[in-house]
Formats: sequence, C-alpha cells, structure tokens
Amino acid sequence: MAYHEFAYYYDLLMSDVPYDKWEEFVSKQIEKYKISGKQLLDLGCGTGSLAIPFARKGYDVTGMDLSIEMLAIANNKARHENCNIHFVEQDMREFESHLQYDIIGIFCDSLNYLQSKEDVLQTFKKVYDHLQDDGLFIFDVHSEYKINHIFNNYSYGSNEENFSFIWNCFEGSETNSIEHELTFFVESKEGEYSRFDELHMQRTFALDTYKTLLKEAGFNQVKVTADFSEMSPVTDSERIFFTVKKT
Repeated sequence: MAYHEFAYYYDLLMSDVPYDKWEEFVSKQIEKYKISGKQLLDLGCGTGSLAIPFARKGYDVTGMDLSIEMLAIANNKARHENCNIHFVEQDMREFESHLQYDIIGIFCDSLNYLQSKEDVLQTFKKVYDHLQDDGLFIFDVHSEYKINHIFNNYSYGSNEENFSFIWNCFEGSETNSIEHELTFFVESKEGEYSRFDELHMQRTFALDTYKTLLKEAGFNQVKVTADFSEMSPVTDSERIFFTVKKT
C-alpha cells in the first residue's frame, strides 16, 4: 500500500520519530556482525530519512519504495543534502536489482504493510536472493501488543498552519491488523480548504511466524530483540527487531 497525498505531509507529522535510534541500532549491528561492505538497500525507504544518514556515512545506498510521491520527496531531500542515492519505485515483494547488497533493511515497520504471510515470505525470498553471502538483513515490525492494545481505537488530531488532520485507528478484519484512517483539510493559496482521505492497513504476525518464514526463505541465523535494545522481547514490547545474517 503506497502513500499518496499523505506523502507531502509525512515528514512534518512524523517529526518526532526517532530516526537517530534506527541509525544507531543498525550501525551497532553492522559493527557487531563485522559487515565491511558498503552496498546498502533500504526497502520501503519512504522520504529517505534513514537512507540519507547512511549515505552521509559513506554507504552506497539504494532506496526503494512503492510510492512515487514519497520517492520524489526523498530525492529532493537527498539533493539538498548533496547525497548521491539511487531511488527506485518498486514493490518490495517483487523487486529486482542487478546488485548484491551487503546490508538490506526494512525499517520503520514498513513490512507491516504486507497483509499476508505469503507476501512476507515472498519479500524474504527476494531479500535472500539479493543479499551477499555473510550479508545482513535487518527489519522491525510492530508487536502484537502494540497493534492490539496501543493502536486499537487510538485517535489523534492536529491543527497546523495550513492544514488540519484527524488520525483514527480501528481494528482490522484480519488477526493482528489495524486500519489507519487519515483525513486532511488543506488550505489553498486562496484560503479555501480541500479534504482528502487515505486508508492505510498494517498487520503483524507472531515472532515464531516470522522465524518460520525466514527459515523458509533460506535464513538460519536470526537474532530477535525489542525496542532498539539488545534485550529479548517481553509481553509489552512495542517494536520487534530482527537481525538476520545470511550464512
């Protein structure tokens, strides 16, 4: 599922997202697993908020996303930062590249936009095929606890200078799924407001399900932690991290 109109307000609304914690976590894993190669693929890269910092660190970054609107913003940001990043519009379930990557990441719960185990498995297989031997695959997902107890019936609204929005979350039709209903009112230069709506669906799966799917895709070395730490998940962990080495 791709972002459309929401893409143009994404960075403003997500200004409190701790991208620095992702950058720090991923850097620690690269060091821990002694990954020396510099080819990095950011799947579901969005507006490039993680692709750009890694390009600044000297990585040869490719950013892929399904949303052409998000990629346009990412490309403008990268140019402004003088970062040479190759952005590509592709579906993570079906992506193709002539490159083999040393690090592949699916960050900021982007994997949760896949609605079925079959889609997740297909993505894992694509990652395996495009990852160098001894390469590192890192991704994070919302926990079952977060989907069912934090997002469910959550509402948030904000009145910004030139637009207002309402964000409502509802239980989805599938197990461990949530629907994000977004409504925006955007002011034109003439002072008139236009309304647009988007619906985004996310779904997560049990830890054992992700481990099984990774194994089916060919991965055997999997480390699971929670909430940007090196600690194992507990009942109320909100974000689950998987660090996977291709051996």
